[in-house]
Amino acid sequence: MGTLTELFDPDRVAVVGATPRGDAVGHAVTSNLLADFDGDTIPVNPNYDAVLDTPCVDGIDEAAADVAVVVVPPSIVLDAIEECGVAGVRNVVVITAGFGETGEDGVKREQRLADLADEYGLNLVGPNSLGIMSTPSGMNATFGPENALPGGLSFMSQSGAFVTAVLDWANDNGVGFKDVVSLGNKAVLDETDFVDYWGDDADTDVIIGYLEGIEDGREFIETARETAADTPIVAVKSGRTSAGAQAASSHTGTLAGSEKAYEAALDQAGVIRAESVDELFDAAGILGSQPLPDTDAVAIVTNAGGPGVMATDAVGDAGLELASFTSGTTDALRASMPDGANVHNPVDVIGDADVDRFREALETVLSDGNVGAALVLAAPTATIDFDDLGDAVLDVTADTDAPIAACLMGGDRTREPKRKLQTAGIPCYFDPGRGIESLATLAEYRDIRDREYAEPMSFDVDRDRAREALTSVHDRDDNCLGVEAMELLDAYGIETPAGEIVDSPVRAREIAAGIDGDVVMKIVSPDILHKSDIGGVAVGVADADVADTYEDLITRARNYQPDATVLGVQVQEMVDLDDGVETIVGMNRDPQFGPLLMFGLGGIFVEVMEDTTFRVAPVSEPEARAMTEEIRSAPLLRGARGRDPVNLDAVVETIGRLSQLVTDFPAIVELDINPLVALPDADGGANAAAVDVRLTVDPETLDSEDSDQ
Repeated sequence: MGTLTELFDPDRVAVVGATPRGDAVGHAVTSNLLADFDGDTIPVNPNYDAVLDTPCVDGIDEAAADVAVVVVPPSIVLDAIEECGVAGVRNVVVITAGFGETGEDGVKREQRLADLADEYGLNLVGPNSLGIMSTPSGMNATFGPENALPGGLSFMSQSGAFVTAVLDWANDNGVGFKDVVSLGNKAVLDETDFVDYWGDDADTDVIIGYLEGIEDGREFIETARETAADTPIVAVKSGRTSAGAQAASSHTGTLAGSEKAYEAALDQAGVIRAESVDELFDAAGILGSQPLPDTDAVAIVTNAGGPGVMATDAVGDAGLELASFTSGTTDALRASMPDGANVHNPVDVIGDADVDRFREALETVLSDGNVGAALVLAAPTATIDFDDLGDAVLDVTADTDAPIAACLMGGDRTREPKRKLQTAGIPCYFDPGRGIESLATLAEYRDIRDREYAEPMSFDVDRDRAREALTSVHDRDDNCLGVEAMELLDAYGIETPAGEIVDSPVRAREIAAGIDGDVVMKIVSPDILHKSDIGGVAVGVADADVADTYEDLITRARNYQPDATVLGVQVQEMVDLDDGVETIVGMNRDPQFGPLLMFGLGGIFVEVMEDTTFRVAPVSEPEARAMTEEIRSAPLLRGARGRDPVNLDAVVETIGRLSQLVTDFPAIVELDINPLVALPDADGGANAAAVDVRLTVDPETLDSEDSDQ
C-alpha cells in the first residue's frame, strides 16, 4: 500500500460496473460523481456506449484512472481487482457485498481479495462499502442520496447506513466534512490506516468514527496515540452489551469482557469516547472550533436560577469545577449588578437583565485569571433579545482565549442566533448539561494532548526458567496451572511467600519446620477453583498440627470431588493480612488488543465488589501507578483509619513485572494473582506478596513459541 492522498484527491475516477439502469448501484455512484466531482468520471462497462451521457470504456485498462469504484457482482469482483492491479490503478473502493459477511465462501473470497491487494500494492476500501467522499474536490463516490457539506471533520464508519443517516442530519444542521469513508468489511484498509492519514492532513481538524470492532488493537493504540497529540479523535464504539459473552475461568476473565478492553484501549490511545451521536457531534463541534482551557474551572453567567443550578450540577458530574472568582471580580460584578444578583459563581444577572448586563458580566468573569472556560446560559424574558445577545457573545469572545459555549433555552426566537453563533464557531445548545459536557471534552483533550508517554516497564528476568514452568502444562489433563506455578512468578521477580507443595504429611512437617511461625496450608487441585469454599485452606497452622491438617485437607478434597486431581498440599509462609490490603493483579488475553491487565481489590470479594481497573499491556510506570489510584478502594492503599500506607512502589512494580510476563508469553491466556497482599514498608521483607496464582495456558501457542526460539 502507498499513501492515501490519491485515494481522496484523484484526477480521474472509474466506475467499474457503471450502468444506465436507474435502480442500480452503479448508476447511483456514477450520477453522484458526475454531479459534483471536479475531476473526470469514467464509466467502465463493455455493454454500453455511454452512461448518463458520458462515454463508457470497455475495461479499466482504458480508463487511466487514479481510483476505481467497483460495483460489479461478487462473482467477478476478483477479476476486476486483478485487472485494476495489472492496469496500475492503485486505489480501489469495493462497494459490492457478498464477502466475509455472508459465510464461509464469502470469507474465502474476501481473503483472495486481500491477497490480490497485497500482490499489487492496492489501497482497497471495503468490500461491502457505501463508498468514499472528499469535499475539496466534490468527490462523492458512494451510492448515498446526497453529498456532504464541506468542513473540517473526517469521518469513518463501519456502518454504511450510519453514514447516510449522519450526512442527512449534518446537511440539515450545517455540519461539514473533509473526508468520509464507509469502511465496509475492512479487508485491507482499516480504521488505523485512516487515523494515520488524517493525522497528517492539514485540512482535517477532528477525526470522528463509528466503530464496531478494531482489527489490530496494538497498532491502533500506537497510531491513534501519535495522531491524538495534534488531531483530536472522537469515536462511538457500539456493541457494549456483548462484553463478557464468552465464559472465562479466572476472576480477570470474568470481569474483563471486550467492553473493558475497548474502554482501556481507547483511553490509552487518546481517543475520546462518545456514548451517542449527539455526544459525538457535540465533541467534534467544540474541538474543531474552540481553544483548549488552561484549567478545569468554569464560570457560568445566566439570567435563570433553575437552569443555572442544572449547569452547576453538570459541572460536578463532568469532572470540572466552578471557578472561584478573585475579590476584584466579585467587587466589579457587585458594582455593576443590581441588588438580588448573585456575584459569585454561577453569576445570576436575574430575570430582568438586558443584553448590556449580560455583556458586562461575561466580560468581567472572562477577565478573571481563575476562569478556564465559560458557559452563557439564557432563558427567554421580555427584556432579552436573543439576536442581540448572540451578537454580544460574539463581541466579547473576540477578545478572549478562553473557550465559550452557549445555551439559549427557547424555540423559534433562538434559531437564528444559534445559527449565527455556531457559524462563528461557538457551540450553542438548549440543554445546559450538553454545554458543560462539551467544555469537559475540551479539558479531556487538553489532558490527552499534554500526556507524556513513557516506555513500557522492563526488568531483568529469567525467561528460560519461566518457560520451563509453563511447559508443565503438557503433563496435565487440562491447560490450567495453580500454585504449583509459583516458580513462574519467581522467575519474573514477583515476590511470593516461602513454601512448597508436598505430597505427604511427613514432608509437610519438614517444610513447616523451615518457616518461622505458623503456616498456611492449601489443597492443590486444578479441579477445585475456590478452595476456601470447601474448607480447603487452613490458616495459622502450628507445627504440631501440620500433619493432621494435611490429612484433613486431602480428605475434604476427596469428599467434595472424588474424581478431582489432587497434586498435594501447599505449605506456605503466613502473610499478615491485618497489616496489608488484599488486591488482585490479573490478565485476560483479548482477541483484538492482546493482554488486558486488571488491578483491583482482591480476596474472596473480587467478583462481588468489582472494584477494578484495566490497561492493555505492556504498560509504563505512570500507567501502572494510575491503576493503583483509580479503584474506589485506593484510600485503603494510602492508609485509612490509622492504618499504615502500603508500599505502592512495590505494587506498581508487580503490575509492571506481570505486564512483561504476559507480553513475553502469548501462550498465557489468562492469569490471576489473588490475593496480591500489599504491605507497608518492611526492611528486608516483601512489600507486595503474591499469595496465590492461577493461570490458563495454550499448549499449542507455547509449542509455537518454542519452535520460534
